[in-house]
Amino acid sequence: MDIKQLIYLCNLERERHFGRAAEASFVSQPTLSMRLKNLERELGVPLINRSNNFAGFTAEGERVLDWAREIVSVYQGLKLEVESLKHGVNGTLRIGVVPQCSLALAALLKSVNQQFPQLDYRVAVLSADQLLEALLSHTIDVGIGFFELATLSGLQFQAQPLIDRGVELIFNPDFFAQYSQLPHLSLTALATVPLCLAEPTRYFRRYLDAQFRDAGVTPRVVLESSSIFQLMQAVHCGLGCALSPVGHLLPGMMPSLHAVPLDISPMARYGAVAIAGPGRATPLAQRFFDAARAAIIAATANPASATGGFAS
Repeated sequence: MDIKQLIYLCNLERERHFGRAAEASFVSQPTLSMRLKNLERELGVPLINRSNNFAGFTAEGERVLDWAREIVSVYQGLKLEVESLKHGVNGTLRIGVVPQCSLALAALLKSVNQQFPQLDYRVAVLSADQLLEALLSHTIDVGIGFFELATLSGLQFQAQPLIDRGVELIFNPDFFAQYSQLPHLSLTALATVPLCLAEPTRYFRRYLDAQFRDAGVTPRVVLESSSIFQLMQAVHCGLGCALSPVGHLLPGMMPSLHAVPLDISPMARYGAVAIAGPGRATPLAQRFFDAARAAIIAATANPASATGGFAS
């Protein structure tokens, strides 16, 4: 058994296709298939259900995958550690983030970049449930989104909670001037407001829908989208208004938009930045987490000095 066989196995899990897994592994498909068959012979158990196409993993394969993910993660962490010893902290950090969270990610990355200017980032947009699964399977290094903190603690993840500063209505006063002078809005006041919201499968949307149900309000949703960019374009054009956790950069990016706080109960889950536990997180992820935690704590202690408002 060698590390490449385990990498091939992890790539096959991610791609769910022999040809794409071979491309991701930079080998031919026959080579990948041969190396995985050699691994099965060496272990003495079938790992992959084979037909004309990839048909999933056997029960034994799933158990081996658990070990393979851990070993590959440690191996990649070792390579990054050696590179950082030679050239300083550098490499690509894989970050998973929910579409709407009480943190301006770009501003946080900019803050960390001042300490680690050679660090690059690859950001994937995931649902709250996908985020936890991606952390467990080591397909991302850092998760930023909504979690049950007790679950993170039980799984021995490191987490830096984010302050919940509530929810606000975002609107273009050229079309919704009646909200410009209000200090806050109630849920019942939104009954007639055309809303542009994320799709119902997202945690933040599920939270909003539950709040509307509890208040006996049936919202008028004129646009649903998985794309926050599309939602904000709709708000800018006056198609409707959006709801978002406080902490975004929209006022600075789009001065034409205004926001008013919403009277609403806090979310059951907490916003947090999470990585694997000490000793299990890659050195790159640990350095990022330590720098991010320090920046978030500093911004929380002194919100007026927080660059970009990333601490929400």
